[in-house]
Parts: sequence; structure tokens; C-alpha cells
Amino acid sequence: MTVYATLSTSGTGLWSTKAGRVFVTRLDLQYITAEQDFGELCVYFDTDMWDTSVDGLVYTDPLFLYDLRAYLQTLGFSREQAYDVDYSEQGMQSDTYVSCDVGAKFIARLAELDPEHVNSVLAECADV
Repeated sequence: MTVYATLSTSGTGLWSTKAGRVFVTRLDLQYITAEQDFGELCVYFDTDMWDTSVDGLVYTDPLFLYDLRAYLQTLGFSREQAYDVDYSEQGMQSDTYVSCDVGAKFIARLAELDPEHVNSVLAECADV
């Protein structure tokens, strides 16, 4: 889903000391298990505003994750569903997105909000 949100970083993560803003452009569920209890959510950001080769990875920054969860609540996720999102492992991070693990509560709500997207991802991941 295309979004336009400005989230913040505190600069206290393990991979970046930059306290600043990150302009989020898209949320994309990339992977989901057949049981719909685990998946990967990619939080795409504007690379002109946040350049990982200069600014480092957003990964592990506590303020970014806090802001992301708060933003998800403005999109219709409950607090519990938004807190079913956490950073995935370091090797999953990208120069264009922040990789997050999502659980069953988040996925169930996303399926209500955007069933076409969730069904499409389920179909793509059926052979994985």
C-alpha cells in the first residue's frame, strides 16, 4: 500500500547514529506463511532523504519502530496489532526498505483492510 508518512529516528540504534526523519513511501507485505501467522513487511523509504551508505541502517532504532507502530494505528490497526510488528534480522534489511517481522494479529487485520494484497501474497508464497 502506498503511504506518505514521516517517521523519526533517535540515532540510538545499533546501525546508525543519525537522529532525523525518514519519509516512508510504501508498506508491502512481501512474504506470508500458509498459516498466516508470520510474514515480512517491507517499509520502503525515500532514499533521497535517507541514504543507508551515509546514514546507516534504520534497523534497531527504537524511535522509528515506535513511530511506525503509532502510524499503523492511524491506518486502522489496533495497538495490539501494531505491536505485532518488529524488526526482522539484520541480514533482511535493505538500502531501500526496513524489513519487519509481522505476526498473526497484524496479518489478520491487514487481510481485513487490504484482502486483495494479502491474497496475492498468499498465492505467490504458496510454492515457497
